[in-house]
Amino acid sequence: MNRGFFAVLSFFLPVALLAADELPKPVLVDVQRIWDAAPHNAFTDLVRFRDRWYCVFREGQKHVSPDGALRVLTSADGENWESAALVTSDEYDLRDAKITVTPDDRLMLAGAGAADTPQGRNHQSLVWFSDDGVNWSAPTPVGDQDNWLWRITWHKGEAYGFGYGCGKGDRGLRLFKSSDGKKFETLIEDVEVPGTYPNETSVVFLPDDTAYCLLRHDGEPKAGNLGVSRPPYTHWDWKPLNVRLGGPDMIQLPDGRFVAVVRLYDSSVRTSVCWLDPEDGTLTEALKLPSGGDTSYAGLVWHDQMLWISYYSSHEGKTSIYRAKVRFDR
Repeated sequence: MNRGFFAVLSFFLPVALLAADELPKPVLVDVQRIWDAAPHNAFTDLVRFRDRWYCVFREGQKHVSPDGALRVLTSADGENWESAALVTSDEYDLRDAKITVTPDDRLMLAGAGAADTPQGRNHQSLVWFSDDGVNWSAPTPVGDQDNWLWRITWHKGEAYGFGYGCGKGDRGLRLFKSSDGKKFETLIEDVEVPGTYPNETSVVFLPDDTAYCLLRHDGEPKAGNLGVSRPPYTHWDWKPLNVRLGGPDMIQLPDGRFVAVVRLYDSSVRTSVCWLDPEDGTLTEALKLPSGGDTSYAGLVWHDQMLWISYYSSHEGKTSIYRAKVRFDR
């Protein structure tokens, strides 16, 4: 862990770090349940593409079930939603949908296919592409089998993603890179991060090419980490956040502040908007979203001076998909 390195990198933030009492105050403007058709609806992501909203998630009979499929919703205004597509597989339980816009202006859907075998449950990361959100390509396997390429982030024409080991005996973290989203090379075979089970990640790239990674960590210790790196991203320095978190996503606001939306486990389980301080390595809860029980896995988009959030929750009786809007006041 290199605290000095973090302090130097904080110089590159667009706006100087603010004191805690100067932080914008998050205000929940609106929350809406946008889908609950399946018995279990979960694991979301959100993006804007050609002036439309696209929300993706997994639906199935249960949290884990062989019929898992990836639903794509679309909306012109963020209020009225309709199904654009349902991506299915005869081979896999499709899980944890993620969606991005590629440099050549297409939608890229990513997820993992899970298959039960006599030897155990195997996973293969998959991607699909679409020009309109309705018609999707055949799946392309990416990354390594039983290494879950959980979220993909584009930066200057390159796709980056951490994959975590989910096979027997493999609990390591790898970093992958691709120029086309189909063929991924391994940048780091075994990311050096303390602990026994690093897994889900969210990466933000700054204009000066600094990369930050918010990392979920199970096993020991059960606490998140914040990583930082510079090109070519083959070495990362990590700080413990000392907070257990799940389903992480983070974004940098126009004023330079970092916001994360995560599952928190202390007291009642919930999905919350949190401040993330990259210099101090702290994660501070700022706003609990209407949530509870089986919940989290947010997607984040800054639009019209507000943070738009997709997430799922079972606080109203069944796992459903929600869209929230959050404003930040001084």
